Amino acid sequence: MSNNELFDLSGKVAIVTGGNGGLGRAIALGLAKAGAAVAVFGRNQNKNKKVLAELEALGVPCMAVGIDLTIREDLADAFGSVESKLGDVDILVNNAGNVSMSGGVMREEESAWDKVIATHLHATFLLSKIAAEGMLFRKKGKIINIGSMYAFFGSGFVPSYSAAKGAIIQLTKSMAIEFAPNNVQVNAIAPGWFETNMTSAVRMMPEMVDEIKLRTPAKRWGRPEELVGAAVFLASKASDFVTGTTLVVDGGYSIR
Repeated sequence: MSNNELFDLSGKVAIVTGGNGGLGRAIALGLAKAGAAVAVFGRNQNKNKKVLAELEALGVPCMAVGIDLTIREDLADAFGSVESKLGDVDILVNNAGNVSMSGGVMREEESAWDKVIATHLHATFLLSKIAAEGMLFRKKGKIINIGSMYAFFGSGFVPSYSAAKGAIIQLTKSMAIEFAPNNVQVNAIAPGWFETNMTSAVRMMPEMVDEIKLRTPAKRWGRPEELVGAAVFLASKASDFVTGTTLVVDGGYSIR
């Protein structure tokens, strides 16, 4: 098998949650460029329309689904709409997320905590369960969960985000063990600091920007497109014997 065949996603169907912006948009476009049909899940319909136009320009089957992932009763129908239009889902990327920059546990409102946990952790669990039903039956599939450096280091600034991402890494391992006998691989990607809308507030804090660059051996922030290679690898045949792992993409931030 050639290298091109290893990473070729032609004939595959992928869902990318939060795929209308930031890292999710980059992943959605990257999977499409590798040949996959792509469905994007996102709340903002204007952003959905923009990324849908970009996907259509690549010439792959695609769709955008307007959905709030915290509304549990909508998840199965949204998933079903993708399978009705594009076919059986082979790849699920659980990327959607939000953050509460509360400044600590003592400052975090319960409602903010609940929303962050629901968006990251509950949606990852519930969508993975829906996707896995078909994947396990067909004995093939890829689930990719997006973690974070804060899954390892914790944060006194965004505790709910850190807690959710840490739990996602453990959920990844648990699903990987359960699904491996049916040839379904479950892995995670842990991005470092990337230039996205979610990190824009941090990039307005000079002291924190300097601290991040000082700790990162690459001496810069990542660009969303630099996460694509990891996603395509974990979605492709090249990773058929890789499961339960967390692939760190951080410019060396976690080394120190």
